[in-house]
Amino acid sequence: MHCMKLLGQCLMARDFDRQVAEVQIRVAIMNGYTALGIPVTEAVG
Repeated sequence: MHCMKLLGQCLMARDFDRQVAEVQIRVAIMNGYTALGIPVTEAVG
C-alpha cells in the first residue's frame, strides 16, 4: 500500500468508473516495476 500512495495520495477522478480506471492504471504501473525486478534465470549445461 505504501508504494500505491507514492503514485499519488488520493484519487483525482470524481466519477466511480474513472476511479476504477485510475486504480487499474496504478496497478499496471506497479506490476511493470515488479516485472523489472524479477531476475531471469537460464539453465547452463
